[in-house]
Amino acid sequence: MQLSPVIPILRIFSVDKAKEFYLGFLGFTLDWEHRFGEDFPLYAQVTRSGLTLHLSEHHGDATPGSAIYVTVDDIDALHGELTARQYTYAKPGVEDADWGRLLNVKDPFGNRICFCQPAP
Repeated sequence: MQLSPVIPILRIFSVDKAKEFYLGFLGFTLDWEHRFGEDFPLYAQVTRSGLTLHLSEHHGDATPGSAIYVTVDDIDALHGELTARQYTYAKPGVEDADWGRLLNVKDPFGNRICFCQPAP
């Protein structure tokens, strides 16, 4: 038996703000969107470089204010990329910790993504 990678579900409240943040700022690609009908909540999948996230407007799918931890191999490259986008609502910095170098971002819905380049 082999376990597959986890796909976090993050609660969102605005499709436009979610797309601005996840696609525009973080550089994810929108894979697909699903709604059960017109005027129903969105459920979508976004990916970037092997990381898959599900974004949901559905009540009960996830708790606002969740946190996910993402391992990266070049935190400085990610930081440079995000800084260059000049996103009005986030200006993340890189912090050093005993276990690695961290870059934390919060989405418009209070969810936190901690990108970490582990210490050697």
